[in-house]
Amino acid sequence: MNLQEKMFREFEDKKIFEQARSFAFDYLNTAFERNVFPSEEAIGNLDEFAEELPAHPGEAASILAQLHRYGSPATVAQIGGRYFGFVNGGVIPVSLAARWLSDVWDQNAALYVISPLVSKLEEIVEGWFRQLLGLPERVVAGFVSGSSTAIFCGLAAARYRVLQNNNWDVNRKGLNGAPKIRVVAGRHAHATVIKAVALLGFGVDNIEWIDTDVQGRVAASAVPPLDGRTILILQAGNVNSGAFDDFESICKQAREAGAWIHIDGAFGLWAAASQQLRHLTRGIEYANSWSVDGHKTLNTPYDSGIVLCDDKEALVHALQASGAYIAYSDHKDGMLYTPEMSRRARAVELWAALKYLGKSGVDELVSGLHRRAAQFGRELQENGFTVLNDVVFNQVLVSCGDDELTRRTLKYIQQSGECWVGGSTWFDRAVIRISVCSWATTREDVSRSVRAFVAARDKAAEHSGQPQPHL
Repeated sequence: MNLQEKMFREFEDKKIFEQARSFAFDYLNTAFERNVFPSEEAIGNLDEFAEELPAHPGEAASILAQLHRYGSPATVAQIGGRYFGFVNGGVIPVSLAARWLSDVWDQNAALYVISPLVSKLEEIVEGWFRQLLGLPERVVAGFVSGSSTAIFCGLAAARYRVLQNNNWDVNRKGLNGAPKIRVVAGRHAHATVIKAVALLGFGVDNIEWIDTDVQGRVAASAVPPLDGRTILILQAGNVNSGAFDDFESICKQAREAGAWIHIDGAFGLWAAASQQLRHLTRGIEYANSWSVDGHKTLNTPYDSGIVLCDDKEALVHALQASGAYIAYSDHKDGMLYTPEMSRRARAVELWAALKYLGKSGVDELVSGLHRRAAQFGRELQENGFTVLNDVVFNQVLVSCGDDELTRRTLKYIQQSGECWVGGSTWFDRAVIRISVCSWATTREDVSRSVRAFVAARDKAAEHSGQPQPHL
């Protein structure tokens, strides 16, 4: 049997797909109770993958078995309820199942003629995003890998429009000799914003930084005078504190000056879909572009980012490819709104998640993350920890009072396997950073994690010789 015949047989008998399903179910059966971070033994066993490239075709069943035996134990259980490290969402079951089905379809989302289904779903999801986030009807969406790329797309559209308004075609003439563009951003802008600024040729050293308040927010009074050559970058959800800039005042001010406004809302923009929290995003509708992730707050599988833009022409001209063989249509051709041509069908799992949740379900999901974060902050304070931020959304910043004790406590929490949290620096202080991002996080998950915090701090204090706090 030659290789082609062998692969046809694997599609026909479907044994390896049944095997993969069995392994996946086995993983799901343990995902919510296993150690959140893999053990040293599991990490050590990853050496089983280190080998020379095989000289000849292998057996599919043994390949899958190796992947499950040594790969599954070495994963981080972020789909469970006790992963609070980076802003990594959990996964809604129907969205994961839709991803599986979509993977079998293996659709390229570039053009309508390549996949009419994906084109239709992108168009539908685009409209649902406008409804959920309260954005104007003219807003269009591009479906990309994450908010890093979404920010790049939004700022590329901004660059095109600002220069076009100043009689310069950047696509034809490039940046050499172009009118100078001002990039204005808060000092707590995310690293992905800085990356996009560098990639687009603006120059990181040219960013005009705006000072923030103690929560990391940009206030209207701190914004410098703006003009028609300005790109202003605001933030919905500070990656440390979760704070939101004053969009209503700042955006109106920027609009009047003719500036382009981009809002980085990777996880925080979803607050607009919550009746309890939408006050945090008041005024976002006045912006020109937005970046947001599905795989964070909405809990779709990785990778799923969305760029939203109220200037279709600018977005398309900034990103469009041309070629005699490219067949554009009267339908939504996804590659017009993204840098990629070949691209997986991310809209499928987004559609499944939004169809399943509906407006009230999205509200419940987003509001629930805030409730669990608030519980986290409250219980930690009751146990002698210091919470340094206002818990306005899903982020909690924690200190043990002393930087060294905080760092040691973080180390022991991470080693415990009970939960996983990350570290950061907040106004020159070492902090433990908690991001509540999974629908699966229960009240008991939070309390269990707080107990792990207490045990880790006690161990850290014992090893450092510092007295433990009296409660």
